[in-house]
Amino acid sequence: MAAAAMGSFALWANPGRVINRLFFTGSMHVALYLLCLELAMMGSEGLFWLRMANAVGALLPAHLWIVKEGVRSPLGYWHPRRWWLAGLVGMVLAVLCFTDWFIPGHSTAEIRVRGWGYYAYIVGVIGLYLMLFVQTLLLTRSTLGVQKLELQILLLGGCSACFAAIGLMVLHSVTRDPVYIRLQPIVVLVFYAGTAWAMLTSRVFDARHILFIGMQKLFLVLAVTIFVWASTELLVMLMPQALAFVLAIGLGLWFAASAGPWFQLVFDLNLKGEDARRAAFEASRSGSRPEHLEPAFVQLLKGWSHAQFAHVMTRANGMLRGSDLELPAGGAVIRALGELRWATPERLARQRLEWHELELQRFMDEAGLGVMVAAGGRNISLVLAIGVPVTRRPFTYPQVAQLLELGSIMESAMERAQYSVKAQHAEQLATVGLLGASLAHEIRNPLVTIKMFVQLLPKHYGDPAFREKFFRLIGEEVSRIDRLTEQLLDLATPRAYASRMIELHPILLTGIELAAAKAEDRHIRIIKDFQASPDMVYTDPTAVKQVLLNLCFNAIQAVEGAEGDRWIKLTTENIDGSVRLVIEDNGPGIAPDMLPRLFQPFQSSKSTGFGLGLAICSDILNGLKATITVDPPMTGSGAIFRITFPCRAS
Repeated sequence: MAAAAMGSFALWANPGRVINRLFFTGSMHVALYLLCLELAMMGSEGLFWLRMANAVGALLPAHLWIVKEGVRSPLGYWHPRRWWLAGLVGMVLAVLCFTDWFIPGHSTAEIRVRGWGYYAYIVGVIGLYLMLFVQTLLLTRSTLGVQKLELQILLLGGCSACFAAIGLMVLHSVTRDPVYIRLQPIVVLVFYAGTAWAMLTSRVFDARHILFIGMQKLFLVLAVTIFVWASTELLVMLMPQALAFVLAIGLGLWFAASAGPWFQLVFDLNLKGEDARRAAFEASRSGSRPEHLEPAFVQLLKGWSHAQFAHVMTRANGMLRGSDLELPAGGAVIRALGELRWATPERLARQRLEWHELELQRFMDEAGLGVMVAAGGRNISLVLAIGVPVTRRPFTYPQVAQLLELGSIMESAMERAQYSVKAQHAEQLATVGLLGASLAHEIRNPLVTIKMFVQLLPKHYGDPAFREKFFRLIGEEVSRIDRLTEQLLDLATPRAYASRMIELHPILLTGIELAAAKAEDRHIRIIKDFQASPDMVYTDPTAVKQVLLNLCFNAIQAVEGAEGDRWIKLTTENIDGSVRLVIEDNGPGIAPDMLPRLFQPFQSSKSTGFGLGLAICSDILNGLKATITVDPPMTGSGAIFRITFPCRAS
C-alpha cells in the first residue's frame, strides 16, 4: 500500500513528467512484489506466492532499466532495443521460478529444499543489477545537468535496495533463518522510498551529499552507542545498574551534542558556503553605498556558483532592478517567487504549476537562469538571480539553502546602505538649507548698504565727503563678499595636504610671529609653554600654520573686548604616542548653547565673522588624521581648544 501510495502521489504531482509516470509504474511493480512476499509469508499457498514474488522481482531490473532510459532520454525510453536484454533475461528467470529447478515440489516449510535454479536465479539477478550499475555509472560520466544527478541517485538508491534484497535472500539460504525474508519488504520499501523522494521532491539533492550525510549520521550513532555502552559498564561498578543506565544516557546525549559538530566538520561539503558567507560579511562591512555593494555581491555570487553572470536585484520605484534585468514588483514572476521563496528549473519541472509559476518558469528559461531566491519578507526587497553554472550541474538544495542565507546577509547590508544614503541625503539637504539661509544673510547685509548708497548717490554726488565715504564703503563691502566666497571655496574644496614627519615647535613659532603684530596692536600677550619632547609629528606644516592662525585670530577677537590683563596661551605636551597643542585664552568663553554646533558652518557669535573658520579647521585636521576638541565652558574661564597630532603615519 505504501509503495502504491507513493507512486500515485508522484503521478498526481506532475502527470506530464516522464519520470513521474515511470515511478508510478515502478511503484505498482514494487507494490506487487511486496504483496506477493506478504502472501508468501502469511498465506496457506506460501510456495506459489514465493515463486510469484521472485518472478515479479526478476522483472524489476528491466523496469529500472526503463527508468534509467527515461532519465537519460525522456522521448526514447520506450524503445525496446534499449532494454530488451534485461527484459529477456528477466522473463527467463521469471519462468525459471515456476519450475522444480527453482524450488522442488517436495520442499516444505519445515524442510526447505533449493534447486540449482534458485542459485542460478540469484546469480542472474545479481548479474542484471551489475550490468545496470556499470551502465549507469558509465552514463553519469557523459551526462550533464539534472540527468546526471538523477542517474547518480538511481544508481545509489535503486541498486542498493536490490543488492540488499539479494543479500537477504543469500543469508536466508545459508542460515535458514526466516527473519531475513521478513526483512526483505522493509529494506526494499525503505530504499525505494528514499530513492523516489530524492528524484521526485522539488529539492534537488546530490547523491554524494546524501551519501556523506548518511555516513555522518551512521558514524555519529555508532560513536554515541559505544560511548553509552562504555559509560554504563564503568558506572555499574560505582552505583546501581538503573541509576548507571540513566546517567549513561545523559552522558550520551551530552556526547552527541558535543561530537555532532565535529562529525559534521569531518563530513562537511559546505566549506565553500562558509567562505562565501565570510566574504559577504566582509563586503557588507567595507561598502557603505548600494552602488558599491551591488558589484561586490555580483562578483561574490559568480565566484561561488561558477556561473558566467549573476544579478542582485533591489526594489526601487515599484520595480526590482539589477544589471540588465528588470521586473515589476507586483508582477506574476515576483508573485510566484514570493510564494516559493526560491526557484530552480528543476523544481518547477517537478511540480504542478499555477499560471504565475508558469510565467516564472518562462522568465527563467528566457534569461538562462539556474536559480532565483527572494529576500525581504512578504514585500520582497532583494532578489538574487544566477545563471546556469559552466559545469551545467543544477543547483542542489544545500546550495539553495546557502544562497538563501547569503541573500539574507546581502539584503540586510543593502538595506543599511540605503538607510545610510537617505540619512546622508537628509543631512545634505539640511546643510544646503542652512548654507543657503546663512549665505543669503551674509550677502544681503553688504548689498543693502551698497543699494542704499547707490540710491543716495544722485542727490549727494557733488559732496566730496559723501563720495569718499561711498567709494570706501563699496570697497569694504565687496571685499567682505570676496572673503566670504574664498572661505566657502576652502570649505567646499579644501586644499590637498601631504603629511610628513616634521618638528612641531618651529612651525608654531612661525605662525605665532604672524599673529604677534595683530596681538600687540590690541595689547594682548601671547604666552608660549612648549613642553613636548620630542615634538616630531606626522602632518603638513602649511595646514598646521593655517589652523593655528585661524584659532589665534579667533582668540584675539574674543579677548580684545575684555578688561585688565589679556592673554593667549599656547601649550604642547606628549600624550599617548601623540603631541597635543592647547590654545587657551581669558576671554568670555563659549556660550553653552553654541557648543554642540561649534564646528558647523556659519556658527558665530561675532558680528564681523562668517562662522566658517572653525569648520575649515575641523575639515583640515580630519584630513590629516588629527583631532580638535573644545573644553566644556566654565564660569570665569575662556575658551580652551585641544589639537592632537599623530606622531606616525596611520
